[in-house]
Amino acid sequence: MLFCPKCKSIMMPKKVGAKTVFACSCGHTSEAGVATITESVKKPEQREVAAVEKEVEIHAKTDAECPTCKHKEAYTWDKQTRAGDEPPTKFFKCLKCKHTWRDYK
Repeated sequence: MLFCPKCKSIMMPKKVGAKTVFACSCGHTSEAGVATITESVKKPEQREVAAVEKEVEIHAKTDAECPTCKHKEAYTWDKQTRAGDEPPTKFFKCLKCKHTWRDYK
């Protein structure tokens, strides 16, 4: 595909006598030559996928009794699970048995 150097429109092939030329709607013409269009596609690099060997907790620890194993320490975090005018839900995760529960207070 060729573009006109004057008006930047697409130039279309047109027969003029025995020759084929590229002509634009603005009147500019150029001789038709053999044009090749190549497209290069860059493949993304293959990266190794790292395996997670152990789960790392990023939540704060607090004193809370687990309803399952009665352990006295748990991770805690808040999340807004209801409307914005409602208080957030407080989640807990036991350090010992990994049981997760929530507190709606």
